[in-house]
Amino acid sequence: MSVVAAIQMASGPNVGANLLEAERLIAQAAAKGAKLVILPENFALMGEKEGALLSIVEEEGNGPLQGFLSQQAIRHKVWLVGGTVPLQASESGKVRAACLLFDADGRVVARYDKLHLFDVSLPGGEERYCESLTIESGQDVVVADTPFGKLGLAVCYDLRFPELFRCLVERGMEILVLPSAFTALTGKAHWEPLVRARAIENLCYVVAAGQGGFHASGRTTHGDSMIIDPWGVILARLPRGSGVITAELDPERLRSTRRNFPTLEHRRLSCKLS
Repeated sequence: MSVVAAIQMASGPNVGANLLEAERLIAQAAAKGAKLVILPENFALMGEKEGALLSIVEEEGNGPLQGFLSQQAIRHKVWLVGGTVPLQASESGKVRAACLLFDADGRVVARYDKLHLFDVSLPGGEERYCESLTIESGQDVVVADTPFGKLGLAVCYDLRFPELFRCLVERGMEILVLPSAFTALTGKAHWEPLVRARAIENLCYVVAAGQGGFHASGRTTHGDSMIIDPWGVILARLPRGSGVITAELDPERLRSTRRNFPTLEHRRLSCKLS
């Protein structure tokens, strides 16, 4: 069995301060025995304006944020899911919200670009978001081979689109990692049922690492980071604030659940992507 950690933060507009906090929490996770560590979405910057990520965009394979994540993986000998990093997009004035997976040698072994963009007006009309103004959608679903099992990558708003996770399962997903920054309003209503549903319907572990607190933009994120087993049992959670939660991933628990309750084998419809 391996220990996995989800890190929860309340990132602000100061990149340096956010990286110091991420470094502290990664070290804490490693000290607890974690070999796989997941950071939340936008761990390096939650700016005062929606387009703030454009100020720290990096080219793939080069930049201080990617360097930081690589160094942390090496220093602590962990596999590290770097939340999201703003990487160059093909369209001018936009970024890709890239979720990067680093191995314990600091190498990028997988990249997933957020597919579903949060363009919504929340009930009451006081909060509006339009990620598509500054973020370019990804195109691919990603499952990576790791020492812990086959890791499926998704980000925040992706959680609402179950067909994505069926595609990940068809590619072998056993563990789903979900860096997030759910709003307080939507999180209170939907976060736990959606996260647990993804574990239950796909008979997989889910590691959901969120932003959780107040931000300089006036936004409040829901937090409630969770680690959930393939039966939908919450193994660990952190309701609010910065911190680390850990749990053991048991491959035999996953295999026996799928063997004894073979709903994945009973599917009549299939999700296929070219």
